[in-house]
Amino acid sequence: MANGSRQAAWEFFGTELKRRREDAGITQVELGVRVFVSGGYIGQFEQAIRKPQLDVAQRIDETLQTDGIFERLWKKLIKNQPYTEYFAHAAELERLATGICEWAPAVVPGLLQASGYARALYLASNPLSPDEWIEEMVGLRMDRTRLLKDTTRPVYWALLHEAVLRVPVGSPAVMAQQLEHVTELVRSRKILAQVLPFSAGAHPQMGKAMKLMEFEDAPPTVYTEGVLSGSLLDDPAVVKRAQADYDLLRVTALPLEASLDMIEAAAEGYRRCASTTRPTLAGARAATAEEAAARTASKSPTESPASYPSGTAR
Repeated sequence: MANGSRQAAWEFFGTELKRRREDAGITQVELGVRVFVSGGYIGQFEQAIRKPQLDVAQRIDETLQTDGIFERLWKKLIKNQPYTEYFAHAAELERLATGICEWAPAVVPGLLQASGYARALYLASNPLSPDEWIEEMVGLRMDRTRLLKDTTRPVYWALLHEAVLRVPVGSPAVMAQQLEHVTELVRSRKILAQVLPFSAGAHPQMGKAMKLMEFEDAPPTVYTEGVLSGSLLDDPAVVKRAQADYDLLRVTALPLEASLDMIEAAAEGYRRCASTTRPTLAGARAATAEEAAARTASKSPTESPASYPSGTAR
């Protein structure tokens, strides 16, 4: 389903929700109370600005006595969207956020990834997948990164563990390109980035990726991700704790300029290694990826094999 068609379908969801709510004679605030969200959220659902989670769609059905129509619509729309189910809503919220603070303990966050790095990640986790599918997934990842190029982009602050710089993903050339991409985003004042060095030791978010999102007219939300799973959390107490953890990470990390120096030094180190390192199998596949993309540009998208979820969250 193309993006335009998918958005039209969500608009139908919202229009139908508004019609059923008004037929029941209840306000947005009243419906929100009954399904445990704010009235503002209901309004955003009806305008297709924000997408409900499955449990909310189910509670709407129960409240409006709509015989499961909103649950069925939700499942159909999620099935036909390009991201894994657990990340689909978070991807929508990224586009609506006015501010994003991201903690990355292991890999470069998806919004900051260069194509070669993204390709190497997909090849590492999906080694038996065809090149056509790999390129489709990389394309989706690159679509997300355009958010930081918009004039209305959110204020974006990344905290990267030093491991993100030191653990090679793909070839040295791929790592050099990726880190140079991050430094360019910083130098062009599109993002802020800090590095938490190994010397910092233990910290509040050991091994757990986290994304804090703020919105103009909705409460802040935290997205956390595990193995083939993700959670969106907007409970005020949970969000407050996540913000406190992020603040602790930020004050423990290197200052902005020192962080940029470390990223640039790491990029230079990979660049020096690039001419003397033999490519791995994954690197060889990545090196021919542009040719694969050209060969398949006119073909229909290839679905991910059932045993390999698309995992586009990061």
